[in-house]
Amino acid sequence: MSNVLKGKDSFDITTGNTIVPFFNRNVTPYPTEAGGVKFDLVPVEKQKDIMLNVGRMHAEQEYNRIMELVSVLERQAQQIKRRLEITDAVHAAEYQFQTYHGQTYWLVFEKEKQKTILAKTGPNGWSSGAPESYEYIAAVKWLGDHTWIETDNA
Repeated sequence: MSNVLKGKDSFDITTGNTIVPFFNRNVTPYPTEAGGVKFDLVPVEKQKDIMLNVGRMHAEQEYNRIMELVSVLERQAQQIKRRLEITDAVHAAEYQFQTYHGQTYWLVFEKEKQKTILAKTGPNGWSSGAPESYEYIAAVKWLGDHTWIETDNA
């Protein structure tokens, strides 16, 4: 046998009719002699399954976190849309008084005149009861950004 690199542990070997040049038993990942160190095969399929399951678990956690954020944003978008609807309804309503920020007013549908009005007095603010021609739609409050929001004072 010739030793191409003339290394202490390097040599050419013959396997069958094939010459394998520069064979070094110190750098092979498997034993090269009958008395070599025992080794086990790497359980690649098991390792792949573990990696896949861990990857799926982390991806699912991230997906669920993002979907929670999406639901929060969706709820906020619906609230803003409702605020715009209430603002449009108030601006379309008739009223004959000065409105002030932070005050609560009531959107009322007046059945006799078939129109929406903005009223200062709510359904429980009348000493003799609310007019029968009034159908209260919502209690509204004027915000500092010049939009109106529905409140729970109805």
